[in-house]
Amino acid sequence: MRLILKLIAAPLTLFLTVLVAVLLFLFSLSSFLLTAVSGIMALLGVGLFFISYPVGGIVYLGIAFLLSPFGLQAVAGAVITGLNILNLSLRQFITS
Repeated sequence: MRLILKLIAAPLTLFLTVLVAVLLFLFSLSSFLLTAVSGIMALLGVGLFFISYPVGGIVYLGIAFLLSPFGLQAVAGAVITGLNILNLSLRQFITS
C-alpha cells in the first residue's frame, strides 16, 4: 500500500517542483514592479493630502500598502513557501 502511495506522490512532486520554480520566477519579477508602483502610489497619496483630497489620499495609501512587500506580496510569498514545504515533505515521504 505504501508503494502505491509513493507512486501516486511522484508525479505530484514533479508538478510541485515545476510549479514552485515558475511561481518564484514570476514572483521575483512582479515584486520589483509592484514595489515601484507602490512607491509611486504612496507619493501620490501623500500629495493628495496637500491638495485637499484626504479621502483620495487614504485610498491611494491603502492601495500602496497592498502593493508593498508587506501586503499582497507577503501573502504570495507565504503561499509559495507553503507549496515548497508540501513539495519537500512529499519528497521526504517518497525517499523514506
